[in-house]
Amino acid sequence: MKRHSLLIVDDEKEILRSLSLTFMQDYEVFTASSGVEALAILEQQDIALILADQRMPEMTGAELLTKAFQINPNAIRIILTGYTDTAALIEAINQGHIYRYITKPWDRQELRITIKRALENYEVVLENQRLINELQIANDQLRDENNLLRREIDKDLHQIEIIGQSEAMQQVFAAVKRVINSPVSILLTGETGVGKTLLARYIHYYGPRKNRLFIEQNCGTLPETLLESELFGHKRGAFTGAIQDRKGLFEAADGGTLFLDEISEMSPGLQVKLLQVLQEGKFRRLGENDSRQVDVRIIAATNKDLRAAVEFGRFRVDLYYRINVFPIHIPPLRERMDDILLLAQHCLNKHRWKLNPSISTFSDEAIQSLSRYDYPGNVRELENLIERALILSTGDQIEDGDWLPVSLVELTGLSKAQLVERAQIKRLLNLYHGNLVQVAQALKMSRTTLWRRVKEYCLQSDSVRDPDVSE
Repeated sequence: MKRHSLLIVDDEKEILRSLSLTFMQDYEVFTASSGVEALAILEQQDIALILADQRMPEMTGAELLTKAFQINPNAIRIILTGYTDTAALIEAINQGHIYRYITKPWDRQELRITIKRALENYEVVLENQRLINELQIANDQLRDENNLLRREIDKDLHQIEIIGQSEAMQQVFAAVKRVINSPVSILLTGETGVGKTLLARYIHYYGPRKNRLFIEQNCGTLPETLLESELFGHKRGAFTGAIQDRKGLFEAADGGTLFLDEISEMSPGLQVKLLQVLQEGKFRRLGENDSRQVDVRIIAATNKDLRAAVEFGRFRVDLYYRINVFPIHIPPLRERMDDILLLAQHCLNKHRWKLNPSISTFSDEAIQSLSRYDYPGNVRELENLIERALILSTGDQIEDGDWLPVSLVELTGLSKAQLVERAQIKRLLNLYHGNLVQVAQALKMSRTTLWRRVKEYCLQSDSVRDPDVSE
């Protein structure tokens, strides 16, 4: 057991020597002949008890112990005094700066007993403080988990919608309906942006585990050691920086669902531990020998060909079959073009209130443009396009414009600048009910040039005519 450290302060060398001999057998003793020297030692050493003389030049014992309290508030502070006038000492005791005062001359055995009991009190204080800190940490973790659970449960489930009317998505819906109430593991496959995370959330929140946590972790965002700690937790001291016991995601998700995105990026070592959880429902925290039991539903997802990864030895075949109990493939958006306009309107309704409440629909040209694009980024790219369109559009509908992707602009045969000009002209034609004179004035453009632009951009209609302009 580590010996406690004592700091003895007195300006008389004989007293320092005598007290050092008294305590050096049982404690690590530091000595100082002045208050300044004592404060310097306190800055460098972990002192458990300070024994100081009251009457010293430059700084009294009471003054020293008051300053010592600021440096090390846990240290026991005892003062030695040979004077009967103890008013200053009583005040210091009442303020909490001094644990006890001892009058000179002292009895050596009684002093030993006093110091021993004071250090026993010191140990109790430290232990209580440790327990309080651990309780605070546990309370913080519980509060965080409760907050997470509350946020998850309080989500508006109506916002977790899987949009689609295509035959491909109807097959996805049918698969989800068959597996949603089952405890088996699910593997979601599909390109980036098709909605794997959304589908995982849907399965959880409309399944029997909806009142417990849904926790997601991307397996490709953390190095192996950190990911292992994140998933399985660790014991204090398990590695550098592990200053306290920590619960992992498997424990936090007990009774709920753990969504492991990009499962193909998991290291071979972690694949073994994940396989153990899937087979036995048990795992061990980092640095622990005892196993812990959990009941967690696993939904995994990947945008890679996991079967090919198995064939090349990058993914364990036994784990592949464990997580692939019920596979669901989400097709890319280019293979379900019937869903594009439905999704676009859904994204518009979702974001218009915070970005541009005046817009509620799309122009015919914008619909045509959206329908011609193949969306390499899938639903996520479509949603980003709609958000950008809401920011850049004016009027009450989304027109063709600068929000369109470059590849789609090239398909239309018009430059982005032309698309912007076309949208501007169309907006003004609607505003001025097809009056080219007023539109030309607003654009500071001649009527002849404006009419040429109207024909070039296919904006002619019965309401857009200017008899004074020759064709």
